[in-house]
Amino acid sequence: MSYFAPNLPTDKHCFFGREGGVSKGIYQGLNLHFRGGDNPEDVKKNMEIVASYFGLTAQNLLMLDQGVSNKCIYATKPSLYQVEADGAVTDVKDLILCIRTADCAPVLMGDFENGIIGAAHAGWRGAFGGIIENTLDMMLAKGAKLENICAGVGPCIGQKSYEVDEGFYQQFLAQNSKNRQYFIPSVNENHYQFDLEKYCVDKLWAYGVKNVSASGLDTYALCDQYYSFRRYTHLGLIKAPKCFPVEVSTIVLPR
Repeated sequence: MSYFAPNLPTDKHCFFGREGGVSKGIYQGLNLHFRGGDNPEDVKKNMEIVASYFGLTAQNLLMLDQGVSNKCIYATKPSLYQVEADGAVTDVKDLILCIRTADCAPVLMGDFENGIIGAAHAGWRGAFGGIIENTLDMMLAKGAKLENICAGVGPCIGQKSYEVDEGFYQQFLAQNSKNRQYFIPSVNENHYQFDLEKYCVDKLWAYGVKNVSASGLDTYALCDQYYSFRRYTHLGLIKAPKCFPVEVSTIVLPR
């Protein structure tokens, strides 16, 4: 199920779900994990499907080699997995910034008045380490104005589905005691339920972005609409490291 943030132009972004692609088996749907064990030809076709939404081709895609970093880059040309980073900013027309997720939060940002867009892969490590702030820093450095930036946090794992342990909880409290607000007790002793979406939204607000939206869609719970690394892990479907499907979120400055 594709999701569109209400505060971002629908012709300039899309949080794609798993529907509409050609991949098969455990990758059924619009899988964009090129190195994840899927048929490479199917992934290429899925790339074309994604790009065609904007009237472009896969040659216009910027697919980062994502990890769990807080590194953001300024992009001037398309690339497929050649640049290691978890955030990207551009002012280049028709360059589709792509963020691939399977429970992590994709964050799309734009100052469309000044022609600057950004995208961030905000898993808990990246968000904790500052990927959202670093992407915004880069946008401002390239000419965006804070008061013009609108941001959307796309589908990600929901709090009810995201159980974490005591060590995880204490790490967040050590950074800032106010982070306690993002946790509620789990049914299991010394475990908690973490609200990744709210954590990301509040980081945008704290930075000074006032035009912020969030999908409220839980990738773990919505089995037919979204891929979920945690769900696939619980079901025993991941047979080798990195062999799992991912959805993609995109933003672009059309000509």
